[in-house]
Amino acid sequence: MYGSQPALRVSSRSQLRVVLAGVSVVLLVVGLVRLSSSVARAAGTTLEAESAALSGGAVVQTDHAGYTGTGFVGGYIDSNKGNAATTFTVSSTYAGAGTGVLRYANGTGSARTLSVYVNGTKAAQISLAATANWDTWGTQTQGVTVRAGSNTIAYKFDTTDTGNVNLDNVTWTAPSAPAAGQFEAEAAALAGGAAVATDHTGYTGTGFVGGYIDANKGNASTTFTVSSSIAGNAPLTLRYSNGSGATQTVSLYVNGTKATQLTLPTTADWNTWTTVAQSVSLNAGSNTIAIKFDTTDTGNVNLDNIVMGATVAPPPPPTGALYEAESAFSSGGAASASSLSGASGGSYVAGFGGTGARTIFTVDSASAAASSVVLRYSATAASTVHVYVNGLVVHQVSLASTGSGSTWATANDSLTLRSGVNTVTYKVDSGDSAGGLAVDYVNLPNGPSLNTRGATLPYEEQEAENGTTNGTVLGPDRSFSTQASEASGRKAVKLSANGQYVQFTLAHAANSIDVRFSIPDTANGSNYSPTLGLYVNGTRSQSLTLTNRYSWEYGAYPYNNDPTTATSTLPARHFWDEVHVSTAGLPAGTVVKLQKDSGDTASYYAIDLVDFEQVDAAYPMPTGYLTITSYGATANDGTDDTTAIQNAVNAAESQGKGLWIPAGQFEISNHVNLVGVTVRGAGPWYSILHGASSCLGGLFATGSNVQVFDLAILGGNVLRNDGTCQAGLEGNFGTGSMVQNVWIEHTKVGMWPDTGTNGLYVGEVRIRGTFADGINIHGGAQNVLFTQSNVRGTGDDAMAMDSENGTDAYDSLTYDTAQAPWLASNAAVYGGGNMRIENNLLTDTVTSGGGVNVSTAFGNPFNGPVWVQHNTLLRTGSHEQNLNSNYGGVWIFAKNSNITTPVTVNDNLIQDSTYSGIVLDYNMTISGIVFSNDQIVTTGLYGIEIISAGSGTFSNVTVTGAPSGGLSLTGGFVITRGSGNSGW
Repeated sequence: MYGSQPALRVSSRSQLRVVLAGVSVVLLVVGLVRLSSSVARAAGTTLEAESAALSGGAVVQTDHAGYTGTGFVGGYIDSNKGNAATTFTVSSTYAGAGTGVLRYANGTGSARTLSVYVNGTKAAQISLAATANWDTWGTQTQGVTVRAGSNTIAYKFDTTDTGNVNLDNVTWTAPSAPAAGQFEAEAAALAGGAAVATDHTGYTGTGFVGGYIDANKGNASTTFTVSSSIAGNAPLTLRYSNGSGATQTVSLYVNGTKATQLTLPTTADWNTWTTVAQSVSLNAGSNTIAIKFDTTDTGNVNLDNIVMGATVAPPPPPTGALYEAESAFSSGGAASASSLSGASGGSYVAGFGGTGARTIFTVDSASAAASSVVLRYSATAASTVHVYVNGLVVHQVSLASTGSGSTWATANDSLTLRSGVNTVTYKVDSGDSAGGLAVDYVNLPNGPSLNTRGATLPYEEQEAENGTTNGTVLGPDRSFSTQASEASGRKAVKLSANGQYVQFTLAHAANSIDVRFSIPDTANGSNYSPTLGLYVNGTRSQSLTLTNRYSWEYGAYPYNNDPTTATSTLPARHFWDEVHVSTAGLPAGTVVKLQKDSGDTASYYAIDLVDFEQVDAAYPMPTGYLTITSYGATANDGTDDTTAIQNAVNAAESQGKGLWIPAGQFEISNHVNLVGVTVRGAGPWYSILHGASSCLGGLFATGSNVQVFDLAILGGNVLRNDGTCQAGLEGNFGTGSMVQNVWIEHTKVGMWPDTGTNGLYVGEVRIRGTFADGINIHGGAQNVLFTQSNVRGTGDDAMAMDSENGTDAYDSLTYDTAQAPWLASNAAVYGGGNMRIENNLLTDTVTSGGGVNVSTAFGNPFNGPVWVQHNTLLRTGSHEQNLNSNYGGVWIFAKNSNITTPVTVNDNLIQDSTYSGIVLDYNMTISGIVFSNDQIVTTGLYGIEIISAGSGTFSNVTVTGAPSGGLSLTGGFVITRGSGNSGW
């Protein structure tokens, strides 16, 4: 329990304590409840069954040993089913929960049941476990809620019971006296017609409060005064009677302010009492709690008492990693809201009323293990949702009602996560009910935090120029058409002679490596595949097989792979490719070396960087999946599997099952069409869909609920052909779709979500070496999130949101790392509204683009706000040869239409820009733009360069290290200077 000593002492007489969400909730239970043996109670009175009232064939017997008293009761045989009963009379000074311990024998060999009646009303059916034989006796302990005075407890062989047991005795323990936490209504302050009454039985104390009749509507009230030593939440339990035959309502006020409306279901009659529980927020010191018959209530109930539980101080701030719901991905009706008070960060997600509503949290785990996960929520009624981890359903979770208003609770869960990035989804599936649910955050108390800028990647990346080498360090160089200019960090290492190497020391364990390399092209562009030595702790452990097939482009856009088309104005480009291989386990501290030996026949090997990764074991096929091998797909044999995989997809869709891609490489020569199906593999290092064609092969979404997880799509593209070549993943993803942990390489475009897509989560994706965009969210696609992904070495924008043929809306590029696009920008938005580029790491733009590009060069105009926030831009911006223009790290480009909707550029670090840090340009107006808290550190030209008409506001924008000056202003742009600017 959080907080200090309880401020209110709670009776154990009639309370079952349930700890929920850090708040102690007291329930007065009507009927039978299982009681903990830890509850302190008075010594019980043993009542012999043979002395009780027997009926329906129940009789006293003595033909088995071990009974107490003068005999036991038998006759609970099938011929007496529906009739046999033993009725005990017990008395109690107080109403509440007593205890009945039944001593019985059951030699039938299996559990049997009887029904228990309290004061003539059936309370429960109990199960009596088998005893060793008829001479062996067992006990069954139950809580029994009784009224003050005389009561009957009957054990009856109902028609729904299995009977066939013997009864020896019942040990009865009456309820204890009320504790200090119980406040009688007749002793409270009454007003508006509320009055003390005694004309019904079963109340506690000296009476109850009535008068909640229609004539007193809007006036009747009962006000209790309670005190608390600390401020915090306390559980309140109201005991009432409602014999009206219909559910009624009253209002609960705390310290004069209405907290909620209480719903009071019917009781059997006016002599029967039950309870309703509600958490209330108390101040330190004296408090008033009033039950009022407001004009919006239906009243017509009687009040007996309230029981106050211990006040619990607010829990301490969460430890570990906290993930706000408003920063998560929501779709299907779930969306950010802020009307409830008390939410962390001021906002939360609500709107879980329909099937398919979901919120996807992207979280981090230090290891593959069970992890404690805490959900903070509010719920106006008891709710259920399903929990998914990495797209697989784990279980349904039940969330208790927190009542109406701004009351928040927490629910603890244990979820098995992978090491690294995971998704945890709360989703309303068929049969769930969560219309009144609001989700505030998810907390992993023992979890690491995700990176605040850029993707949290599963590998350790080491730049070659930072390793140990006896080769030649290339660069730094930003001259167009050099290998160093296209390298990460604008440097690389070249191994030209046998025995030259570059080596690295691992900071973390790994069992795989990915090498970004360049080897020379052949004179005619033909393909070859030389080897390169991979050494572990001084020994050549394996040979990497490299190729020139996917690198070296020449001539005019969209380029070709014929070296003879290169000219001085159209030189070679796209020098780098990647190779990834599994290795033996490499502990932290291992020295890994790449070395050119005599058998390695390329004239040189340029190494840009190496990624060292500890890859999980292959994931197993989940239950409920069909495997593609059952439909004729065969791994690793080079045959075309397209038809077999499409047949498997169709079968999975028709049967409502998932589709499994097992470990191995499967060849596809055209798109495989997906709709309403989940495709899952053993992991992108294991399950590979390989483009059998030099241009075709990928997955194509044709409708909603397309899910793709844990596989690689490795294309065969060697050039760009926009009219023919296919993307790795593209199409209309409809609603409710998700892509996670997919590796896409050597395709035209990595991903192309298109018209009709609305509500697509894409996370933990690697896109490498494409001949056009990495991802292009296109053609009016809406509510698409691309997050926690790495895009490297693309032949067009690494990440783009493009309103061509339809206006994009509510799309986001967040927490991504985009490296070294060899054409165009790292991140771009072309029209649309409510678009976000946030918390990214963007590096090494090569040509014809900026680090961030907000542009009307393509697509429809902007029709809503754009946010460019919390990004780090390193060595971005570039030169455009055709227009002879220089583009900034942040580049606002009004080409085909004005940019007049709000653009907010906030809290960005723009460092080491090749030309100017910020550029606003071209022939249309840019207005309504706001720059704030941006740092421009070291540029090639100006800090800020404006070549445009329009206006904008700049606050706390600082420039340092700009050799041409802090500001160049032409074109009539009007600057409004706020506070905190410097250097320009």
